[in-house]
Amino acid sequence: MLSVTNRTSLASVGVDASHRFDIDASTLSMFAVIQLGVYGAMQIPVGLMLDRWGARPLITAGMALMAAGQLVMAVSPDVGIAITARVLLGAGDAAVFPSVLRVIATWFPAQRGPVMVQLTGILGQLGQIAAVVPLAALLHATSWSVAFGSLAGLCVLFTVLVLAVIRNRPPDRDTDVTVDTDTGTIRVVTSAVDTRVGIRAAWSHPGTRLAFWSHFTTPFAGSAFVMLWGFPFLTAGEGLTPGQAALVTTVYVLAGICIGPIMGALSSRVPHVRSRALVLPSIVVQAVAWLIVIAQPGPAPLWMLLGLAIALAMGGPASMIAFDHARTHNPSHRLSTATGITNAGGFLAGLIAIFLIGVALDLQGAGTPETYTLDAFRLAFLTQVPLWVIGSVFIVVERKRTRIHIGLDSPRRPRRPRDGQATRGA
Repeated sequence: MLSVTNRTSLASVGVDASHRFDIDASTLSMFAVIQLGVYGAMQIPVGLMLDRWGARPLITAGMALMAAGQLVMAVSPDVGIAITARVLLGAGDAAVFPSVLRVIATWFPAQRGPVMVQLTGILGQLGQIAAVVPLAALLHATSWSVAFGSLAGLCVLFTVLVLAVIRNRPPDRDTDVTVDTDTGTIRVVTSAVDTRVGIRAAWSHPGTRLAFWSHFTTPFAGSAFVMLWGFPFLTAGEGLTPGQAALVTTVYVLAGICIGPIMGALSSRVPHVRSRALVLPSIVVQAVAWLIVIAQPGPAPLWMLLGLAIALAMGGPASMIAFDHARTHNPSHRLSTATGITNAGGFLAGLIAIFLIGVALDLQGAGTPETYTLDAFRLAFLTQVPLWVIGSVFIVVERKRTRIHIGLDSPRRPRRPRDGQATRGA
């Protein structure tokens, strides 16, 4: 929860950040872009370090880095130092979730792993609410330094707590293993990524590419909305009060919590059609909801913006289906590689979307809070459409290739030459 709070800490204070550092929309978007880029780049190193040292030192180091990042953010006098703070934040955030997954794998029976992962994800999303409501209220009641300094202090507290409480493994084991309580099978937990043969082998399988494009296309709109651009759009663009904007963001989080278990249950029941029945429809729902809001002649009513939040909330649970693809179509020794490739897709799309929206606002002369307009936001959010189109096309293509690869569909027959035409080389 604290990690997600730190990750989305600019969600409701982006306008305040623009005023504090006197920056335009493109520069503001770089805060989130650089943070996400560092997060994605650190996934492979974190996996290697987890294998060597285990979860306890990694999660402790992650908390300490986030504390340092928020402290630097609290006292940063200019944008350069603030970007350095987001680099520290991204690096610390990158260490937390993989470490938590490792704790689950080593402390709980294998049968309970999926439930614990879902529960962890659901609880973690509540951190977005903390980033929107209490943090913004604290900042406006006190100051920038007090608000982000308080987050830094909370991270210091949890650095001490995780170091004192968390252990890599139960005391009766001398290595990180997970136990299947039905069969008694013991498996060593690993998370390292083979950076040479493994990556090529994983990417060569169409199922991995299907997972990548599924994770690329489903969550980026929600990420761009909740991490940076949703709150300015709702307040400066749509004219909502901060309380109403916080309500929309809260509905986004709560809807994702409710949709997640339903999406997971449906995915397990329709494994051979989940792309067509779940992933692609979630993309269509998000795109249609955005286009309806954008097409309004004036500010959209609150109920429509709440509907947009619910539609965008489908992206997160739908993106988890990508990891089902990676797990289904890759052997266990290559699973972490395929998972890393898949995870990179969502963060790549998220940073592209956030940056394009900022650039689009600047190109319209609406790059600062004083110049934000509803029409400028509408055109800026249209930059998401090419990402949806490109991702959906690749999902359809790779889904067909995957079904052919595993024998569910027949390969296409080569076209026969027309009558009267000679085949070259015949």
